[in-house]
Amino acid sequence: MKPLAVSDYTVVSALGAGRDATVSALREGRSGLARKPFETVALDTWIGEVDGVDGQRLPPALAEFDCRNNRLALLGLQADGFAASVAVARERLGPQRIGVFVGTSTSGILQTELAYRRRDPATGALPADFRYAQTHNTGSVAAFVRQALDLRGPAVVVSTACSSSAKVFGNAARMIALGLIDAAVVGGVDSLCLTTLYGFNSLELLSPDICRPWDAARRGLSLGEAAAFALLERDATRPRAWLRGVGESSDGHHMSSPHPEGAGAAEAMRGALADAGVGPEAIDYLNLHGTATPNNDAAEDLAVQAVFGERLPCSSTKGATGHTLGAAGGVEAAIAMLALEHGFMPGGLNRQQPDDALRSRYLDAGREAPLAMVASNSFGFGGSNACLVFGVAP
Repeated sequence: MKPLAVSDYTVVSALGAGRDATVSALREGRSGLARKPFETVALDTWIGEVDGVDGQRLPPALAEFDCRNNRLALLGLQADGFAASVAVARERLGPQRIGVFVGTSTSGILQTELAYRRRDPATGALPADFRYAQTHNTGSVAAFVRQALDLRGPAVVVSTACSSSAKVFGNAARMIALGLIDAAVVGGVDSLCLTTLYGFNSLELLSPDICRPWDAARRGLSLGEAAAFALLERDATRPRAWLRGVGESSDGHHMSSPHPEGAGAAEAMRGALADAGVGPEAIDYLNLHGTATPNNDAAEDLAVQAVFGERLPCSSTKGATGHTLGAAGGVEAAIAMLALEHGFMPGGLNRQQPDDALRSRYLDAGREAPLAMVASNSFGFGGSNACLVFGVAP
């Protein structure tokens, strides 16, 4: 692909709001995960909750979109002056020439959970003030972002589980290449809810301990929430980074388990390298999907070895942010670009005992290094895989 300029980007997670808060936490090796309650959930687990979501208020013009997910989206749009950067592009290109491509998994399902508590006791009807289309529906987050930024281009939501907000980079790149738009707001938003927490617990994937990617005794994931956005442009004078390649695959091995040898994951990584027109030796750091579940880490390790061998420094940052599901691809894309900008490879947190069966060159501590090109993996249920390659100016 022709490199696409990333003129601005931002991220809000349990580590804090914005790029500076995120990179500071990563440099300090500080996790945003905590053992704390959420809503009425009675589970022994750790979560990555974003501060300030409950207190966030939507502007009156956007009040019909009010739910936890869209409040979190607004926090993301406000961080790092991202909305102002989009406004500059909108004035230059026109609102109809900027698309919106957002990934989410559960969207505003918490709003429906809360509405069910207020059902009419006689009829079971949901309360009259419940707005499914503007809150719970997966499409609501793209409609909300589009309206909040006063854009008129195409608005698309991708919901492919944990690869959602990595795949939107590919959707946007193809739309720009076709000449349908000149720029795109891409990213992901996913917020905590009871369905997610109890659902992953029922799958026996939720760890009672803080998640420990690549650990011999890893027991599962810790869930988090986040919002991350990037502005991709066909032409930009001072980009912060460049999107160099996107690789996608769908191996369809199982509804929830990855291919045991990481076949689809390896195909996505090879596709991203081919799209970028580079070999595996060009990548300086890889942000792993690294969920800390036994099967996922083992399969990804095999895939990384198949593509890169054992030489490439890599780590999972989910020990810091938690697994933010549909937002994970966007969050880790932002972290990959932060690594490029700051010349810093973040270490994976919480590993106590390395797993000798995993042979990738995993970083337990952050490391300073000049980086020219980095990659980020995102893999979802059903074998939906994506890999992104970012670089400095080509």
